[in-house]
Amino acid sequence: MDSLKPRIIEGVGTPEASWQHWLAGKGFPQFAASQMLSECQRMVIVAPHPDDEVLGAAGFIQLSARNSLPCTIVSVTDGEASHPNSLLWTQEELRLKRIQESTRAQRFLAPKSQFLRLKIPDGKLVEHRSELLAALETILKPFDAVFCTWRYDGHPDHDVTGQICVELCQKIGSKCFEIPIWAWHWASPSDPRIPWNRAVVLPLTSEQLALKQQALACFQSQLIPDPTTGKDAILPSWAVRRLMRPFELVFT
Repeated sequence: MDSLKPRIIEGVGTPEASWQHWLAGKGFPQFAASQMLSECQRMVIVAPHPDDEVLGAAGFIQLSARNSLPCTIVSVTDGEASHPNSLLWTQEELRLKRIQESTRAQRFLAPKSQFLRLKIPDGKLVEHRSELLAALETILKPFDAVFCTWRYDGHPDHDVTGQICVELCQKIGSKCFEIPIWAWHWASPSDPRIPWNRAVVLPLTSEQLALKQQALACFQSQLIPDPTTGKDAILPSWAVRRLMRPFELVFT
């Protein structure tokens, strides 16, 4: 059964050319900000790792700034485990670097946004689920519009983050929007495992997309290969192309 196929993140995944051809004919409804953000008093972006907020929600962060809607970005981990066995980066160096990168990126998108660090160990959210739940319970409010990674995105940290956000939003009555990030890698056009019926898109102008690109460029630790391990960049160009489209897609 297709629903039981594993969500494996390996290789180069589904080429962006395949997605572009399919997406061009889909005509997903547009994100109606006046309706979907009505009665919301704050936008909260819950990012499992520093850079997820830019990859999946840079346009929405800009939308909050344009609408004078307060924005809080929650970095669940510091992303310190992105380069195992590296001689280029220690985990402590990565921790500091990725937070600096994320802080710089927000200057392009929403300089007045609030930035919170939960400091939960990178790659270990499954083991620290209760800690994440307790932390988000103190942050999320009924009047929030919460943007998080999709609960079935395929990366354990993304999945747990999405599961907890959905659970809490249902509990307190806040609006929740889930963002696929790694799903574009392992899924394929018309994939029945993806809730396409819940998808809406936020179109990005050329200026908004340029700001997203500038924000992503801040994450040099993720964009350059590691010569000490021989590994490609964490975000190689073929992966970036899938997330630098002139729109962002969320599941409502």
